[in-house]
Amino acid sequence: MKQMAYVVYREDEFVVAQCLNVDVSSFGTTREEAVANLKEAVELYFENEPDSTFTPVADLNVGEALVNA
Repeated sequence: MKQMAYVVYREDEFVVAQCLNVDVSSFGTTREEAVANLKEAVELYFENEPDSTFTPVADLNVGEALVNA
């Protein structure tokens, strides 16, 4: 068992959950659904990629900044 770090944000009508330990994301109509779907997606990812690196993440911070885009 490993501790999964993730961020959750709204994108149009969906809630997106993005894993910070591996490049996997999922979505749902609620935060709870998005996180449950993400957990399942990460578990499925490791079924197919058993040698993949799970990068530990600590000291999380979230921010926003304006960019010229």
